Amino acid sequence: MNNKKIVFTAPWQVEVHEDAFHIAKLGERELLVKKRFTLISPGTELACLSGNEGWFAMPGIPGYSSVSEVIEIGEEVQGFKPGDYVFHYGDHSLYSVIPSGGILLKAPSDLPLHWVPFTRMASVAITSIRVSEIELGDYVAVTGLGLIGNMAAQLASLQGASVIGIDLSGPRLEAATASGIGHALPSDPKVHGHINKITGGKGVSTLIDATGIPKVVTEGLPWVAKYGEVVLLGSPRGEYQGNITELLNYIHLDGQGCLTFKGAHEWRFPVEPDAFVKHSLTRNSQIIFELMKLKKLAIEPLISHILKPEQAVQAYEGLRNDKDHYHGVLFDWF
Repeated sequence: MNNKKIVFTAPWQVEVHEDAFHIAKLGERELLVKKRFTLISPGTELACLSGNEGWFAMPGIPGYSSVSEVIEIGEEVQGFKPGDYVFHYGDHSLYSVIPSGGILLKAPSDLPLHWVPFTRMASVAITSIRVSEIELGDYVAVTGLGLIGNMAAQLASLQGASVIGIDLSGPRLEAATASGIGHALPSDPKVHGHINKITGGKGVSTLIDATGIPKVVTEGLPWVAKYGEVVLLGSPRGEYQGNITELLNYIHLDGQGCLTFKGAHEWRFPVEPDAFVKHSLTRNSQIIFELMKLKKLAIEPLISHILKPEQAVQAYEGLRNDKDHYHGVLFDWF
């Protein structure tokens, strides 16, 4: 059989390759799967496509969010059978051989299959809630309303907070409103005044940054209430020039808030359940399945395009140059 795959061959070069795919024999704990839908992670994949991510070697196949059909299983694989649909951290290729350990969960039969890959983005977003002090009645601001920021805002709302989502993009603000986020504000010089009005002049107790842009974080510090927290959800990228003493004084000085900075990188949690750790990537994924099933986590407003793999160039060019209209892009492999 032939395997189709999306390949980053050089910085800003996307190609679709097809070649023969042969497996002499599966390992005892391996599965052969055929992708149904894969989801682009815009921030990570565009960073890889730029050539600036040292861990991603070119040529290479990007992607890490898939729902696939099980085609064949190894002799010692338990709990799965051919014909099952599974959620896993799979790349943008038609066929893959994957291990039976790690993140490998049956896709709930009562979930639309094209929703399932969004579990990956939500499991990234939920880390910001896990590390935070968000409680019922708090005000929370989220900067950056792409897939992960939108989901972080939705999850903060489920935590009991009044959420203020902030973004430059009108369509992303519209998607935030459609997702049930209480306040969606354009990122402009008036935003601080709007936040003060919404919070009664107190500011937000938690600022979650999903942009990864250092300047956005520093510009948001005046919005945060005294003894509040700043959660770095988006991986910081890009150069920033400024006075670090000013930043440190927001953390140190009582008069500037004594703010707490927290990192929200998902890999702080174990992959599989651990008796000594409450949270794991597996548990988070299972909880997200339930939220989707109960319609407490909105997915449809996040989907901008469902494309065929042959349209990969269009997909990445859109995500790079037309962020207003491209945000949640799925590849349909059937």
